[in-house]
Amino acid sequence: MPSKSQGDKASFGLTLGAIGTLLFLHVPLMIIFLYSFTTDEATYTFPLPGFTTKWFGEALKRTDLWDALTLSLKVATLSTIAALILGTLAAAAVYRSDFFGRDAVSFLLVLPIALPGIVTGIALRSAIGSLSIPFTFWTIVIGHATFCVVVVYNNVLARFRRMSGSQIEASMDLGANSFQTFRHVVLPNIGTALLAGGMLAFALSFDEVIVTTFTAGQQSTLPIWIFSQLVRPRDRPVTNVVATIVILITFLPIFFAQKISAESSESEGGSK
Repeated sequence: MPSKSQGDKASFGLTLGAIGTLLFLHVPLMIIFLYSFTTDEATYTFPLPGFTTKWFGEALKRTDLWDALTLSLKVATLSTIAALILGTLAAAAVYRSDFFGRDAVSFLLVLPIALPGIVTGIALRSAIGSLSIPFTFWTIVIGHATFCVVVVYNNVLARFRRMSGSQIEASMDLGANSFQTFRHVVLPNIGTALLAGGMLAFALSFDEVIVTTFTAGQQSTLPIWIFSQLVRPRDRPVTNVVATIVILITFLPIFFAQKISAESSESEGGSK
């Protein structure tokens, strides 16, 4: 039976299914973007009764919006840093060490991303409350870091598994200490995986709402701010503007993470 080459075209049904899936995922986002320019502040009508950009100016004047945006950016940044450190250490431990329960540890590390956010949020709230820890900015960071670690861990562990262990052994044999080996051998090999994982973790933390709801206390991150505005019909265009900003902020790191991962895979494939 002749095998198909990579240049063969996909079947009509497969192409149609792919287009349908893309439309299903992205048409709602396009609708949000479209209604950011409507002149009707209370209802959604189509075609648009008018076109205006005044809602972008109105959104930029909202101090509560800037507070929520600043808080979300701070939480996402610190959660990403924590995820990079913990995820890398966990990946190195699982890859380099053969200890009892290694598979169980790996499963527990991945579990938070598979659980619904509300389950993780309730569990964190119960644990933090039982320890009499007040719900503050840092509890938000802890909550977001729990599932951001998974993204970094998976990326770095996959890169470790494609990395030749003989490089580390050769570095140690040539007299390099652990820090020098990490800096000159390990870090260059896992650098793109760290960058891609960090970008994905940032995007994941920035638009997370469930865990924030159960750990934020009185503080409001950007997703919480958006949900609070949904009960105000006359603020819908402003809410659409903010949702568009969130989409753009999360789109960019995901896009570049995917691009970095693809280029890294192609370079590895070409070097073999």
